[in-house]
Amino acid sequence: MDDRDWLVLQTLFYEKNITKAANKLYISQPALTNRLKQIEKEFGVQIVNRGRRGVQFTPQGEYLAKCADHMLLKLQHIKENVLNMENKITGTLRLGVSTFFTDYKLPGLLKLFKDEYPNIEFKVTTGWSNDIIHLAYNQDVHVAFIKGDYSWKGGKKLLFEEPIYIASTEKIALKDLPELPRIDYHTDQNLRTVVDNWWAENYTKPPLVSIDVDKAGTSKNMMANGLGYAILPGMLLNDLKDIYKIALRTKDGQPIIRKTWMVFHEESLQLNIVRAFVEFIERIDLEKIK
Repeated sequence: MDDRDWLVLQTLFYEKNITKAANKLYISQPALTNRLKQIEKEFGVQIVNRGRRGVQFTPQGEYLAKCADHMLLKLQHIKENVLNMENKITGTLRLGVSTFFTDYKLPGLLKLFKDEYPNIEFKVTTGWSNDIIHLAYNQDVHVAFIKGDYSWKGGKKLLFEEPIYIASTEKIALKDLPELPRIDYHTDQNLRTVVDNWWAENYTKPPLVSIDVDKAGTSKNMMANGLGYAILPGMLLNDLKDIYKIALRTKDGQPIIRKTWMVFHEESLQLNIVRAFVEFIERIDLEKIK
């Protein structure tokens, strides 16, 4: 079994479909089927059953597919350590990045790093912060960028602190908020909890959600067109003019702040590529990156 075989098992297990798996692997269906037969011959077991609804893994096949995640990660670590022995800044940097950071900071950040280290490649996984922190815990990524406060015992650097605002195109009063149309959006559980707790502390009525969208950026654009108010992190509003903003505050008047962190395992700094990236983040001015 080579790393390509483990990748075949991993991909087919997630896709549960020969056609989709072959497309994702950029190989033909006959080539994928032939590869499966070779793996079955090597282990002397049947790995999948084929039916109208796709493929179903046998118990032996499911075990092998689950081993694939571990084997591929192990192979990746081996490759990283071998490259590291050459004392060069080269290889693939695995990053886990929160959705917001991906949209507003990551492209410019990676370009600057690539300019300094042209032999670097990136593998980027994006998602909600609560999903990204799990990737960091499991060492599926070298470095993670997350929003909000999570328990973390490894390396950690605070990148941003930003207020959370009620934003609208017209001046509004806090007392009137339950009666005004709100443009809500899907976000990570951490921010959702902060906003919901603030609302519960200040109002007995639920918000009047008139529009529910998938992203904060969409909510921002609708708010900017006068369709209602939105509760958004400050950085998202920096490019808008003539927007009325009210900072969310605690009962004792302190602004509610959302933090952005870079987290990593300390031992991963032994890899040249990770150490170079962390040091790069620590010395640049992220506020200026667009």
